[in-house]
Amino acid sequence: MDYKEINKLAFPAIVAGVSEPLMALADTAIIGHLGTTELAGVGVGASLFLLLVWLLAQTKSAISAIVSRYYGMGKTNELGAFVVQSLFFNIIIGILTIAVTLCFVNYLFSFYNATGELLEVAKSYYRIRVFGLPLALATYGLFGVFRGLQNTSWAMMISISGGTINVLLDFILVYGIDNVVPAMGVEGAAWASLIAQAIMFVAVVWLLIKKKLVSLALRIEFDKNMGDFVRMFANLLVRTAALNTAYFLGTKYATSYGEEYIAAHTMAMNIWLFSSFFIDGYATAGNAIAGKLLGQNNSDGIARIGKAIYRMSILVGTVLGLFYLGGYVFFGSIFSSDIAVITVFESIFWLVIISQPINGLSFGLDGIFKGLGKAALLRNTLLAATFLGFVPTLFLFDYLGFELHAVWFAFLIFMAFRGFILLWKFNKDYSVKNFS
Repeated sequence: MDYKEINKLAFPAIVAGVSEPLMALADTAIIGHLGTTELAGVGVGASLFLLLVWLLAQTKSAISAIVSRYYGMGKTNELGAFVVQSLFFNIIIGILTIAVTLCFVNYLFSFYNATGELLEVAKSYYRIRVFGLPLALATYGLFGVFRGLQNTSWAMMISISGGTINVLLDFILVYGIDNVVPAMGVEGAAWASLIAQAIMFVAVVWLLIKKKLVSLALRIEFDKNMGDFVRMFANLLVRTAALNTAYFLGTKYATSYGEEYIAAHTMAMNIWLFSSFFIDGYATAGNAIAGKLLGQNNSDGIARIGKAIYRMSILVGTVLGLFYLGGYVFFGSIFSSDIAVITVFESIFWLVIISQPINGLSFGLDGIFKGLGKAALLRNTLLAATFLGFVPTLFLFDYLGFELHAVWFAFLIFMAFRGFILLWKFNKDYSVKNFS
């Protein structure tokens, strides 16, 4: 029964969750054949954009936790004002972020060691792509509403549509159509993703209104749940800031090694993130179900679901790792035709592979604790994993001359640190010994 309920939510969530990295993968694969500088520049530009998305889209988890708790209590009719106010919150922070980052775009990219032509390519991509940020945050926030209502299928349908549109537009706008559409190169990839994001936003708002999932009541006074929402978001913001510190340092160090290294790192990171979002489908299921069970005050159910979630997540990570292992010598050529880039990529790809089961453990438990509203725990865990795991490992192996291997050794230690802390805490708080 537990696994059936999990898979019913997880499979659609997997499809929905890969929409953003799929956009990035499409951009990377198509741009990669324009040249190494273009690939590296898009990698840097997309890194900043995705950093902002991951940092700010934690509102989705906070929204889902609150909505699923109300769903468990049978009180979803009381959520209308909260949904509307949280939607406006997402849009406003997205607009403010656009204004700030565009003012300091040169300064921000300097942290990635981007200079010269590489910097110009990154800027040209980002200055278009960033206008999709409010749309992305609002879309993910409403996906959180769907998740809390134990429905991930609608997010899946919207994400499939958005991802398909993005890939089609990539081919059209990057390479152009003779005498019809001019070739726009890097800017075309950015426009493709932006247009796809806008379509997804319109679709999710239409669906929310059409299906009448909640009564969308706009009130001037803050809804009573906004306080919990903001507190969870603040803790998850710090959590994700720590996570993004690791991503940022990885990109910064990779860039410092040279264009071939940042290009190879971009390829590996896109695969790693695609896999992460794939595995995160089970974390999404855990988030929704744990919140519902919390609303029902069902601790035994939380223990059973928690163990089932991280078992399935580890299994999925293992399958992904085996898939990548089987195609080890082919993946590099998908993203680049530069032999030097492919050689560097293949030298570190094994680290991406062996991290997959560990990622499964980490993401699965992360989703459970999000659903339980344990944002402070997740904040402290990520701070420890980043500054006691990732940073010392990166500095040590870089000092020893391991170059890009230093970055990916650090990511491996980071995920192991994170996963085993959460496993210890879950087993401490919930008895799972009787569940098999």
